[in-house]
Amino acid sequence: MDLYEYQGKRYFARFGIPTSPGETADTVPDAVAAAGRLGYPVVLKAQVRVGGRGKAGGVRIANDAGEAGLAAGEILGLEIKGHVVRRLWIERASDIAKEYYASFTLDRAARLHLAMVSSRGGVEVEEVAAEEPAAIARLHVDPLDGLDLERARTLAESAGIDPEALDGVAEVLVNLYRCYVEGDADLVEINPLVLTSDRRVHALDAKVTLDDDAAFRHPEWEELADEDDYDERERLAHEKGLNYIGLDGSVGIIANGAGLAMSTLDVVNQVGGSAANFLDIGGGANAAVMASALEVISSDENVRSILVNIFGGIVRCDEVARGIAAAIESVEISSPIVVRLDGTNAAEAREIIAGLDREKIVSEPTMLSAARRAVELAGAGTGGTSATDGTSGAGTGATGMGGSTGTGATRPS
Repeated sequence: MDLYEYQGKRYFARFGIPTSPGETADTVPDAVAAAGRLGYPVVLKAQVRVGGRGKAGGVRIANDAGEAGLAAGEILGLEIKGHVVRRLWIERASDIAKEYYASFTLDRAARLHLAMVSSRGGVEVEEVAAEEPAAIARLHVDPLDGLDLERARTLAESAGIDPEALDGVAEVLVNLYRCYVEGDADLVEINPLVLTSDRRVHALDAKVTLDDDAAFRHPEWEELADEDDYDERERLAHEKGLNYIGLDGSVGIIANGAGLAMSTLDVVNQVGGSAANFLDIGGGANAAVMASALEVISSDENVRSILVNIFGGIVRCDEVARGIAAAIESVEISSPIVVRLDGTNAAEAREIIAGLDREKIVSEPTMLSAARRAVELAGAGTGGTSATDGTSGAGTGATGMGGSTGTGATRPS
């Protein structure tokens, strides 16, 4: 879950990371009132979960109430990279002497946490990496060792941080690491981390991505979720507790396991189709879960066929088949369903599916043949007869949904 800047700054504050005082506002009068309480000059920032706010006109400085009202009116309702601005963050303007960059994320290849620090903040870190890779200092942190002030200061020195800012930056790094680890984040990033003219170091921006798998430890995260970010399909899936991401294709996907779901998307694409969603039902492929999954997918008017791809390991395929049978009796489904079941009790499962209405549901023996049939039924694929060559269809490569060590730095400038 990606946090808005104002949420990220409040998250930072829990771990002692200094930020500029500020307030949120959803209307022009509220923005002007907030600016008056904070004291001019102020900065008004669009709250969207994408970068490039400044270039799009989503960040403005105001020196009085008139300028604040004008800026708020122009930013609210502005569309930035497909995101409509519905909220502003207003904060006291900072007198900036220097701008730096700092982040923590996971280096999956090294299986260690990765710290990155640069004296060239305020621009996208990808640009710095391309133009001057040596300007970014990197440090792998073993979670068993953690990060102390001495190592943080050494890292800051190697990044070329100005001497007068070293102590302040080192302290922020230690607290930012705590925020990353104790706060169960996938990414924490400050760009820019600024040194002010009176030699204070604080976070001028905040990018925080929380680890959804740690949500069970953080009931307070529910308050951070923004239902406005979901489309209708995703809102329904969220209500039903499904791991669902809406896409733009015509083949609805249901699979058990994230890896199998991503491979299914790949194979559908390979045979000329396009997926309408990513939906991982995990190990709970019972009747209730299948009914919920089919209801969500059927709510998408663009879906022309549904592909159910289940591998029975711990999950028994016959139980899945019974769940599908019960689900199609309880949910109104207008699209044909193609089922591929393999693994534990697969033969029994296919017998159950064979006894169902053939106009509503068909069974295929392999992932590849199932994908071809689903695409054919959706009217978006290569056509022809479905494959029955026994190919397992393990997938053709990454779908772009996995993790990486990139940082996606953003600074509204």
